[in-house]
Amino acid sequence: MVDKNAHYLMCKGGVYYFTRHVPNDIQRHYSKPRIVMCLKTRSKSAALKASNSMASKLDDFWLQMRIGEMDVPASSLLIRKKPAEAFTSCAPKLSDALETYCRLKGGGRAELFFRSSFRNIGYVIEHLGDRPLDAYSSSDAASFRDWLVGRGLSSSSIRRIFSTVRAVTTLTIQEDGLICLNAFSKTFIPREVGDKRVPISLDDIKRVQRICLEVADERRLLVALISDTGMRLSEALGLIWSDFKLDHEYPHINLIPHPWRPLKTVGSKRLIPLVGAAYEATKIMHRHRSTSFLFNSYTDETGCKGNSCSAALNKWLKQHVSDAVIHSFRHSFRDRLRNAGVQSEMIDQLGGWSKQSVGQGYGDGYHLASLRKAIGFLNSAPYEHSFQTSI
Repeated sequence: MVDKNAHYLMCKGGVYYFTRHVPNDIQRHYSKPRIVMCLKTRSKSAALKASNSMASKLDDFWLQMRIGEMDVPASSLLIRKKPAEAFTSCAPKLSDALETYCRLKGGGRAELFFRSSFRNIGYVIEHLGDRPLDAYSSSDAASFRDWLVGRGLSSSSIRRIFSTVRAVTTLTIQEDGLICLNAFSKTFIPREVGDKRVPISLDDIKRVQRICLEVADERRLLVALISDTGMRLSEALGLIWSDFKLDHEYPHINLIPHPWRPLKTVGSKRLIPLVGAAYEATKIMHRHRSTSFLFNSYTDETGCKGNSCSAALNKWLKQHVSDAVIHSFRHSFRDRLRNAGVQSEMIDQLGGWSKQSVGQGYGDGYHLASLRKAIGFLNSAPYEHSFQTSI
């Protein structure tokens, strides 16, 4: 049934179509007297927008056709260009999808969120062009992957770029009710040899911790803090002193999201007992604190400079432990607790990892006293029996 409230719209099976009669004087150029095109959306507002755009383009095109058939003096001297393609997809372009993504997802996000989103989508537009979303194919996505590889990007960097592209395109496809596949959703990205982050041995960890506490500058104290808490670099960079509960029976960090640093997942919000090098580094920083932020060189109210900090720390760390990066401490944190016999559920809670089962999502988790007892085994030798505690 044709929608009486909208020009050139028809809804069939919940999907909107553009339909328009071809003018009599133009019909000889068409194989059919009526144009019917699926708009690939169930959203009436999106269909109206697309329909109006297509109708306007048709009007312009038909006007050009009529002018071209007029008997104009000296028309043989005109440089004739091939008429523009009459029909283009009604789907939003990738740049439009990026605008939607930032508008809907950007509330309260740090500047880094917008910079990385624009940069990653910019890569696609640079290589493939700013097309309607349904004009990209899986082969285009594969070509984009190969182009990134050719630029020398690592597999982990390519995966982060594709993660952004998938999020941007998926959101607009869902919001506009588009009936099309996400061309970037299943692109295979091979893992490079050596791409897996290798944990750091306990001996190397202790050696690096000693150096960090002796030098005791901002970067080294950050490394020490991460080494015995298992925090992600971004989590540690975004800390402020009110997150620390140093007067508590069990000194700890109350890791919560902040406007300048959101957390990766809901499970990332957690309590982290302070022990070992992390506790020593905290005491040193607390004695010399000057602002609410712990790491002023990399964090302020606008966000965290995680990339530059990571590059600096990795460069320094490789001088002491080959093939190690700052995130290796997080992998080692899990291994150290596992080797000490700590239960996997407690390890997940301490590290803010996703729950492994539905059942683990029930209850409030382990008490702080139990977490402190478990994390105390970080620097002890492995033992055979399991660490047992109660919730």
